[in-house]
Amino acid sequence: MIARLLALAGACLTIAATDPAPPHQLYEDVRILAADRMEGRLVGTPGSARARTYLLERLRAIGLEPAFATFEQPFEAQHEGAVLKGVNLIGRIRGAGKSDRVLLIGAHYDHFGVRDGKVLNGADDNASGVAVLLSIAEQFARERPDHDVVFALWDAEEQGFYGAKAFAKEPPMPLSRIAMNLNLDMMSRSDRNELWLAGAHHSPFLRARFEQLAAQAPVSLKLGHDGPPWKGNDDWTGGSDHFVFHEKGIPFAYLGVEDYPDYHKPTDDFAAIPRDFFARSAATALLAARLFDRELDAIAAEAGRTD
Repeated sequence: MIARLLALAGACLTIAATDPAPPHQLYEDVRILAADRMEGRLVGTPGSARARTYLLERLRAIGLEPAFATFEQPFEAQHEGAVLKGVNLIGRIRGAGKSDRVLLIGAHYDHFGVRDGKVLNGADDNASGVAVLLSIAEQFARERPDHDVVFALWDAEEQGFYGAKAFAKEPPMPLSRIAMNLNLDMMSRSDRNELWLAGAHHSPFLRARFEQLAAQAPVSLKLGHDGPPWKGNDDWTGGSDHFVFHEKGIPFAYLGVEDYPDYHKPTDDFAAIPRDFFARSAATALLAARLFDRELDAIAAEAGRTD
């Protein structure tokens, strides 16, 4: 299905033809990560460790190399008077050497665990983003990107972006090399069948590229939620891990859906995901990743990141 959707997206993005990961693997990754045995993937819990074991197997099977000495980046943070212990998973695919710029693609794998005896499985939030990241990594492993691409699975996003903060504090390469962050958070459910792309308000030079994506995307892709007229919780600038990199002056593109009745509830389950919409969202994310990789040097220059 995704291959057919990408074909329909047209040649305007001049993205090299690929055979995307079959939707079965996309769904299977979400099904496994959102299963009850993962216990909601709360940071520091056995369920989180089980999810991490599965994700490590997937990263190795895809063929990523560790960005550090290993894939795991442990960290500690003070949160509400307690020490929070988390682990990021960070892999890399080396590019063809067009430049030393880096595209950072991230998605958080943690969720809220168990509340009142009910598992908050977080199928959309954010097993879906993790599955999409893995599908992009599979494609980049099969068809080499122009630039190095770092794939980051963040821990402890729900408590305050602590995994992304730990990475920004101790990155595997100078932050000055990271030209852009593509953040995937909640990719599979929308009452209106709409996917949103945020970030152009803060980096106006991205708008034409975002509009090009919206015109070619196999899903209804809307631009916004990143500044006026959006206010409060409707402004997603500070709503997910991309905010950490925004504060460092790194342009971001945030792909995600608007809230829905099951958001942050036990009913955010795998069975509730509409498969066609999810496949179209994943295909759109791959188009975005290919475009940003191709345009990375220009994006860095337009952002003033010339170091």
